[in-house]
Amino acid sequence: MAVLEGRLVAEKIQEEIRLEIERLKSERGVVPGLAVIMAGDDPASRSYVSSKSRLAEKLGIRSELVKFSAGVTAAEIARVIAERNADPQTHAILVQMPLPRPIDPWQVIDCIDPEKDVDAFHPYNQGLILQNRGRIFPCTPLGILRILDHYSIDPAGMNAVVVGRSFLVGKPMAAMLTNRHATVALCHSRTQGLPAILREAGLVVAALGKPGFITVDMVKPGAVLVDVGIHHIEKEADFEKFCPRSLHDAFKKKGSVITGDIHFQAFAKAAHYTPVPGGVGPLTVTMLMHNTVELCKRAISMANDKR
Repeated sequence: MAVLEGRLVAEKIQEEIRLEIERLKSERGVVPGLAVIMAGDDPASRSYVSSKSRLAEKLGIRSELVKFSAGVTAAEIARVIAERNADPQTHAILVQMPLPRPIDPWQVIDCIDPEKDVDAFHPYNQGLILQNRGRIFPCTPLGILRILDHYSIDPAGMNAVVVGRSFLVGKPMAAMLTNRHATVALCHSRTQGLPAILREAGLVVAALGKPGFITVDMVKPGAVLVDVGIHHIEKEADFEKFCPRSLHDAFKKKGSVITGDIHFQAFAKAAHYTPVPGGVGPLTVTMLMHNTVELCKRAISMANDKR
Protein backbone atom coordinates (compact mmCIF):
# COMPACT_ATOMS: atom_id res chain seq x y z
CA MET A 1 0.00 0.00 0.00
CA ALA A 2 1.68 3.19 -1.21
CA VAL A 3 0.44 6.73 -0.68
CA LEU A 4 0.29 8.95 -3.77
CA GLU A 5 1.49 12.21 -2.27
CA GLY A 6 -0.16 14.88 -4.37
CA ARG A 7 1.42 17.63 -2.34
CA LEU A 8 4.91 16.53 -3.37
CA VAL A 9 3.90 16.30 -7.03
CA ALA A 10 2.35 19.77 -6.82
CA GLU A 11 5.53 21.29 -5.39
CA LYS A 12 7.59 19.81 -8.24
CA ILE A 13 5.21 21.18 -10.89
CA GLN A 14 5.05 24.58 -9.19
CA GLU A 15 8.81 24.92 -9.47
CA GLU A 16 8.59 24.13 -13.19
CA ILE A 17 5.85 26.75 -13.56
CA ARG A 18 7.87 29.36 -11.65
CA LEU A 19 10.87 28.87 -13.93
CA GLU A 20 8.68 29.10 -17.05
CA ILE A 21 7.12 32.34 -15.81
CA GLU A 22 10.58 33.80 -15.21
CA ARG A 23 11.52 32.84 -18.77
CA LEU A 24 8.41 34.51 -20.20
CA LYS A 25 9.16 37.68 -18.25
CA SER A 26 12.83 37.86 -19.23
CA GLU A 27 12.56 36.75 -22.87
CA ARG A 28 9.13 38.10 -23.82
CA GLY A 29 8.41 40.77 -21.24
CA VAL A 30 5.06 39.07 -20.59
CA VAL A 31 3.46 38.29 -17.24
CA PRO A 32 0.74 35.60 -17.37
CA GLY A 33 -2.58 37.11 -16.31
CA LEU A 34 -5.47 35.31 -14.61
CA ALA A 35 -8.91 36.82 -13.98
CA VAL A 36 -11.09 35.07 -11.39
CA ILE A 37 -14.79 35.94 -11.28
CA MET A 38 -16.73 35.05 -8.13
CA ALA A 39 -20.39 35.64 -7.31
CA GLY A 40 -21.86 35.26 -3.85
CA ASP A 41 -20.05 34.30 -0.67
CA ASP A 42 -19.95 30.50 -0.60
CA PRO A 43 -17.39 29.57 2.12
CA ALA A 44 -15.80 26.76 0.11
CA SER A 45 -15.50 29.00 -2.95
CA ARG A 46 -14.04 31.81 -0.87
CA SER A 47 -11.39 29.47 0.53
CA TYR A 48 -10.57 28.05 -2.89
CA VAL A 49 -10.28 31.50 -4.49
CA SER A 50 -7.98 32.65 -1.69
CA SER A 51 -5.68 29.66 -2.25
CA LYS A 52 -5.59 30.44 -5.97
CA SER A 53 -4.63 34.07 -5.32
CA ARG A 54 -1.87 33.09 -2.88
CA LEU A 55 -0.33 30.57 -5.25
CA ALA A 56 -0.55 32.94 -8.22
CA GLU A 57 1.31 35.61 -6.25
CA LYS A 58 3.93 33.08 -5.13
CA LEU A 59 4.61 31.91 -8.68
CA GLY A 60 4.59 35.37 -10.30
CA ILE A 61 1.20 35.29 -12.06
CA ARG A 62 -0.82 38.51 -12.20
CA SER A 63 -4.12 37.56 -10.57
CA GLU A 64 -7.26 39.68 -10.58
CA LEU A 65 -10.37 38.90 -8.53
CA VAL A 66 -13.72 40.31 -9.63
CA LYS A 67 -16.34 39.80 -6.91
CA PHE A 68 -20.10 40.12 -7.30
CA SER A 69 -22.89 39.88 -4.75
CA ALA A 70 -25.24 36.89 -4.79
CA GLY A 71 -27.83 39.07 -6.55
CA VAL A 72 -25.73 39.52 -9.70
CA THR A 73 -27.27 38.67 -13.06
CA ALA A 74 -25.80 36.51 -15.81
CA ALA A 75 -25.70 39.59 -18.05
CA GLU A 76 -23.53 41.50 -15.56
CA ILE A 77 -21.06 38.62 -15.35
CA ALA A 78 -21.08 38.30 -19.14
CA ARG A 79 -20.11 41.97 -19.51
CA VAL A 80 -17.05 41.47 -17.31
CA ILE A 81 -16.10 38.34 -19.23
CA ALA A 82 -16.37 40.26 -22.52
CA GLU A 83 -14.03 42.93 -21.15
CA ARG A 84 -11.47 40.31 -20.09
CA ASN A 85 -11.83 38.48 -23.40
CA ALA A 86 -10.72 41.68 -25.12
CA ASP A 87 -7.90 42.46 -22.66
CA PRO A 88 -4.52 41.27 -24.05
CA GLN A 89 -3.03 41.21 -20.54
CA THR A 90 -5.64 38.69 -19.37
CA HIS A 91 -4.62 35.29 -20.69
CA ALA A 92 -6.91 33.13 -18.57
CA ILE A 93 -10.45 33.53 -17.23
CA LEU A 94 -12.02 31.47 -14.47
CA VAL A 95 -15.61 31.66 -13.24
CA GLN A 96 -15.78 30.16 -9.77
CA MET A 97 -18.50 27.55 -9.34
CA PRO A 98 -21.13 27.28 -8.03
CA LEU A 99 -22.89 30.40 -9.25
CA PRO A 100 -25.88 31.75 -7.30
CA ARG A 101 -29.28 30.58 -8.40
CA PRO A 102 -31.05 31.10 -10.74
CA ILE A 103 -28.03 31.76 -12.99
CA ASP A 104 -27.49 29.06 -15.60
CA PRO A 105 -23.74 28.27 -15.44
CA TRP A 106 -23.64 27.40 -19.16
CA GLN A 107 -24.99 30.84 -20.03
CA VAL A 108 -21.88 32.24 -18.35
CA ILE A 109 -19.32 29.63 -19.42
CA ASP A 110 -20.34 29.98 -23.06
CA CYS A 111 -19.27 33.64 -22.93
CA ILE A 112 -15.63 32.81 -22.19
CA ASP A 113 -13.25 32.92 -25.16
CA PRO A 114 -12.15 29.27 -25.57
CA GLU A 115 -8.56 30.57 -25.88
CA LYS A 116 -8.85 32.00 -22.35
CA ASP A 117 -10.88 29.18 -20.80
CA VAL A 118 -8.47 28.16 -18.05
CA ASP A 119 -10.80 25.49 -16.61
CA ALA A 120 -11.51 23.95 -20.05
CA PHE A 121 -15.25 23.97 -19.32
CA HIS A 122 -16.27 25.67 -22.57
CA PRO A 123 -18.10 23.21 -24.89
CA TYR A 124 -15.46 23.80 -27.58
CA ASN A 125 -12.62 22.70 -25.30
CA GLN A 126 -14.59 19.78 -23.87
CA GLY A 127 -15.34 18.66 -27.43
CA LEU A 128 -11.65 18.70 -28.32
CA ILE A 129 -10.93 16.51 -25.29
CA LEU A 130 -13.50 13.97 -26.48
CA GLN A 131 -11.80 13.91 -29.88
CA ASN A 132 -8.38 13.46 -28.23
CA ARG A 133 -7.35 16.85 -29.63
CA GLY A 134 -7.37 18.74 -26.33
CA ARG A 135 -5.01 21.68 -25.84
CA ILE A 136 -6.15 22.67 -22.36
CA PHE A 137 -7.68 20.32 -19.77
CA PRO A 138 -9.83 20.67 -16.63
CA CYS A 139 -7.55 21.15 -13.64
CA THR A 140 -8.60 18.26 -11.40
CA PRO A 141 -8.52 15.50 -14.05
CA LEU A 142 -5.24 16.88 -15.39
CA GLY A 143 -3.80 16.87 -11.88
CA ILE A 144 -4.85 13.25 -11.40
CA LEU A 145 -3.02 12.23 -14.57
CA ARG A 146 0.07 14.10 -13.40
CA ILE A 147 -0.01 12.16 -10.11
CA LEU A 148 -0.29 8.86 -11.99
CA ASP A 149 2.57 9.88 -14.30
CA HIS A 150 4.78 10.90 -11.39
CA TYR A 151 4.36 7.49 -9.78
CA SER A 152 4.71 5.63 -13.11
CA ILE A 153 1.15 4.29 -13.03
CA ASP A 154 0.10 3.76 -16.65
CA PRO A 155 -3.69 3.47 -17.07
CA ALA A 156 -3.33 1.85 -20.51
CA GLY A 157 -5.21 -1.42 -20.56
CA MET A 158 -6.63 -0.98 -17.06
CA ASN A 159 -10.29 -1.32 -16.16
CA ALA A 160 -11.01 2.14 -14.76
CA VAL A 161 -14.18 3.26 -13.03
CA VAL A 162 -14.96 6.96 -12.63
CA VAL A 163 -17.73 7.53 -10.08
CA GLY A 164 -19.30 10.93 -10.63
CA ARG A 165 -20.54 12.45 -13.89
CA SER A 166 -20.00 16.20 -13.48
CA PHE A 167 -18.56 18.27 -16.32
CA LEU A 168 -15.96 19.53 -13.83
CA VAL A 169 -14.36 16.15 -13.08
CA GLY A 170 -16.19 12.95 -13.96
CA LYS A 171 -16.97 13.34 -17.65
CA PRO A 172 -13.63 14.86 -18.72
CA MET A 173 -11.77 12.37 -16.49
CA ALA A 174 -13.47 9.47 -18.27
CA ALA A 175 -12.55 10.92 -21.67
CA MET A 176 -8.95 11.63 -20.68
CA LEU A 177 -8.46 8.11 -19.30
CA THR A 178 -9.97 6.71 -22.48
CA ASN A 179 -7.46 8.77 -24.45
CA ARG A 180 -4.77 7.09 -22.32
CA HIS A 181 -6.08 3.69 -23.51
CA ALA A 182 -7.87 2.69 -20.32
CA THR A 183 -11.20 0.85 -20.52
CA VAL A 184 -13.50 3.24 -18.67
CA ALA A 185 -16.88 2.90 -17.00
CA LEU A 186 -18.46 6.24 -16.10
CA CYS A 187 -20.75 5.61 -13.15
CA HIS A 188 -22.65 7.55 -10.50
CA SER A 189 -24.60 7.03 -7.30
CA ARG A 190 -27.60 5.63 -9.19
CA THR A 191 -25.66 3.10 -11.25
CA GLN A 192 -27.20 -0.32 -10.76
CA GLY A 193 -24.75 -2.94 -9.53
CA LEU A 194 -22.08 -0.34 -8.77
CA PRO A 195 -20.31 -2.44 -6.08
CA ALA A 196 -19.79 -5.29 -8.55
CA ILE A 197 -18.50 -2.88 -11.21
CA LEU A 198 -16.05 -1.36 -8.74
CA ARG A 199 -14.76 -4.78 -7.70
CA GLU A 200 -13.53 -5.30 -11.27
CA ALA A 201 -11.67 -1.96 -11.39
CA GLY A 202 -7.91 -1.66 -11.30
CA LEU A 203 -8.28 2.13 -11.08
CA VAL A 204 -11.06 3.99 -9.26
CA VAL A 205 -11.57 7.76 -9.40
CA ALA A 206 -14.18 8.82 -6.84
CA ALA A 207 -15.75 12.22 -7.50
CA LEU A 208 -19.39 11.98 -6.48
CA GLY A 209 -19.50 14.18 -3.38
CA LYS A 210 -20.63 11.68 -0.73
CA PRO A 211 -18.36 10.98 2.25
CA GLY A 212 -17.19 7.39 2.59
CA PHE A 213 -19.46 6.24 -0.23
CA ILE A 214 -17.01 3.68 -1.63
CA THR A 215 -16.50 1.09 1.08
CA VAL A 216 -13.92 -1.64 1.56
CA ASP A 217 -16.20 -4.38 0.19
CA MET A 218 -16.41 -2.51 -3.14
CA VAL A 219 -12.66 -2.43 -3.77
CA LYS A 220 -10.57 -4.92 -5.70
CA PRO A 221 -7.38 -5.95 -3.91
CA GLY A 222 -4.41 -4.12 -5.41
CA ALA A 223 -6.49 -1.36 -7.01
CA VAL A 224 -5.37 2.25 -7.44
CA LEU A 225 -7.76 4.54 -5.55
CA VAL A 226 -7.96 8.24 -6.41
CA ASP A 227 -10.20 10.27 -4.10
CA VAL A 228 -11.43 13.66 -5.32
CA GLY A 229 -13.95 14.17 -2.51
CA ILE A 230 -13.48 16.77 0.21
CA HIS A 231 -15.88 16.71 3.15
CA HIS A 232 -15.66 18.59 6.43
CA ILE A 233 -16.83 16.20 9.14
CA GLU A 234 -18.16 18.18 12.10
CA LYS A 235 -20.52 15.78 13.89
CA GLU A 236 -19.34 13.08 16.29
CA ALA A 237 -21.67 10.50 14.71
CA ASP A 238 -20.26 11.23 11.25
CA PHE A 239 -16.72 11.03 12.59
CA GLU A 240 -17.41 7.56 14.04
CA LYS A 241 -18.84 6.47 10.68
CA PHE A 242 -16.30 7.89 8.24
CA CYS A 243 -13.00 8.59 10.02
CA PRO A 244 -10.23 6.55 11.70
CA ARG A 245 -9.85 6.71 15.47
CA SER A 246 -6.32 8.04 14.98
CA LEU A 247 -7.85 11.39 14.00
CA HIS A 248 -10.06 11.67 17.09
CA ASP A 249 -7.74 14.01 19.00
CA ALA A 250 -7.50 16.32 15.96
CA PHE A 251 -11.28 16.19 15.58
CA LYS A 252 -11.81 17.17 19.22
CA LYS A 253 -9.23 19.95 19.02
CA LYS A 254 -10.36 21.53 15.74
CA GLY A 255 -14.03 20.58 15.79
CA SER A 256 -13.76 19.03 12.35
CA VAL A 257 -11.64 16.85 10.09
CA ILE A 258 -11.57 16.33 6.34
CA THR A 259 -12.38 13.07 4.61
CA GLY A 260 -13.13 11.94 1.06
CA ASP A 261 -15.54 9.88 -1.01
CA ILE A 262 -13.65 6.64 -0.33
CA HIS A 263 -13.96 5.12 3.13
CA PHE A 264 -10.60 5.04 4.88
CA GLN A 265 -10.86 1.28 5.48
CA ALA A 266 -10.71 0.69 1.71
CA PHE A 267 -7.17 2.04 1.47
CA ALA A 268 -5.76 -1.07 3.19
CA LYS A 269 -6.76 -3.12 0.13
CA ALA A 270 -5.23 -0.69 -2.39
CA ALA A 271 -1.85 -0.88 -4.06
CA HIS A 272 -1.83 2.93 -4.25
CA TYR A 273 -4.18 5.64 -2.98
CA THR A 274 -4.43 9.40 -2.73
CA PRO A 275 -4.95 10.72 0.81
CA VAL A 276 -7.52 13.35 1.78
CA PRO A 277 -6.25 15.97 2.40
CA GLY A 278 -2.92 16.14 0.57
CA GLY A 279 -3.76 14.06 -2.48
CA VAL A 280 -5.67 15.47 -5.44
CA GLY A 281 -6.47 18.86 -3.87
CA PRO A 282 -3.02 20.47 -4.17
CA LEU A 283 -2.86 19.48 -7.85
CA THR A 284 -6.15 21.20 -8.73
CA VAL A 285 -4.87 24.68 -7.86
CA THR A 286 -1.42 23.91 -9.28
CA MET A 287 -2.82 22.85 -12.64
CA LEU A 288 -4.84 26.06 -12.78
CA MET A 289 -1.53 27.93 -12.71
CA HIS A 290 -0.11 25.53 -15.30
CA ASN A 291 -3.08 26.20 -17.58
CA THR A 292 -2.70 29.96 -17.14
CA VAL A 293 0.89 29.78 -18.32
CA GLU A 294 -0.04 27.51 -21.24
CA LEU A 295 -2.76 29.93 -22.37
CA CYS A 296 -0.29 32.80 -22.10
CA LYS A 297 2.16 30.93 -24.34
CA ARG A 298 -0.62 30.17 -26.82
CA ALA A 299 -1.56 33.85 -26.94
CA ILE A 300 2.05 34.78 -27.71
CA SER A 301 2.21 32.14 -30.44
CA MET A 302 -1.06 33.29 -32.02
CA ALA A 303 0.06 36.91 -31.95
CA ASN A 304 3.29 35.95 -33.72
CA ASP A 305 1.33 34.01 -36.36
CA LYS A 306 -0.71 37.12 -37.18
CA ARG A 307 2.36 39.25 -37.90
